[in-house]
Amino acid sequence: MRTLICGSFAYDNIMVFQDRFKNHILPEQIHILNVCFLVPEMRREFGGCAGNIAYSLHSLGGQPVPMGTVGKDFSAYQQWLNDHEIEQHCIREVPDAYTAQAFITTDLDDNQITAFHPGAMNSAHLNTVADAEHISLGIVSPDGKQAMLEHAEQFHQAGIPFVFDPGQGLPMFDKASLQHFIELADYITVNNYEGHMLEQNSGLSTATIADRVKALIVTRGELGSQIHVDGKILEIPCAPASQTVDPTGCGDAYRGGLLYGIGHQLDWQATGQLAALMGAIKIETPGTQNYHTSADQVRSRYQQAYGSADW
Repeated sequence: MRTLICGSFAYDNIMVFQDRFKNHILPEQIHILNVCFLVPEMRREFGGCAGNIAYSLHSLGGQPVPMGTVGKDFSAYQQWLNDHEIEQHCIREVPDAYTAQAFITTDLDDNQITAFHPGAMNSAHLNTVADAEHISLGIVSPDGKQAMLEHAEQFHQAGIPFVFDPGQGLPMFDKASLQHFIELADYITVNNYEGHMLEQNSGLSTATIADRVKALIVTRGELGSQIHVDGKILEIPCAPASQTVDPTGCGDAYRGGLLYGIGHQLDWQATGQLAALMGAIKIETPGTQNYHTSADQVRSRYQQAYGSADW
């Protein structure tokens, strides 16, 4: 099943400050802040929701078709996708822009200062769902505002079921827009914080939102996840992980499993468990696309964790 993944591609530039921000920021001088943090450690990761979700789904043997806009500096990421045989014909280069990127500095207390440059992501509406062929399922994940609105409409008009995954883009939308997304979507997935924000900003209760879609999926970190479906709530515990290294990108890995389960018509318990397992596999490695697994390896771990793997 070919799954169209609408969302961002980004470089994540991650730096570690070997001290504490509070030792270098004078509270009484915050109005004229001028600081420099020496960061001897830095790594650059391939990220963005479309890239991360596509990587997860591809690891399961799915057929992701990521759709996004990138800049003139995309060549390294392009080679990474080539190396992993992930389809790229729906990735559009915006020649006068840079690929979206985040600059994240973390101190010894795990405080973070982040700057995000959207770059080419602001042109994501130039892509249309019709650009992709033979699509059976889709997802609208965080991207440019106009692109998210238009892609949701295009999925609905084309009769292609899709997941609405607002993520960190949720605050961009007003009450009417969020209610319209809920009306168009077949499925919605959010984390616990985003779920509360979706309630507040849409003016609709969780129960009401769940009634308007086929399933509402809420991830809750170490508490696992909940799937609201058919008037019930399925509790999906976290899958066992060999170690906890980095939670960054676990939500996107989860969504790869979610899309595989929906696309292959697994029941919701199995879908949730598979998604949870992909999150656990991701948390064992740093970065968002540095884990290496295969459909057979995932099936084996699923068997160990849940006692069966008949999908």
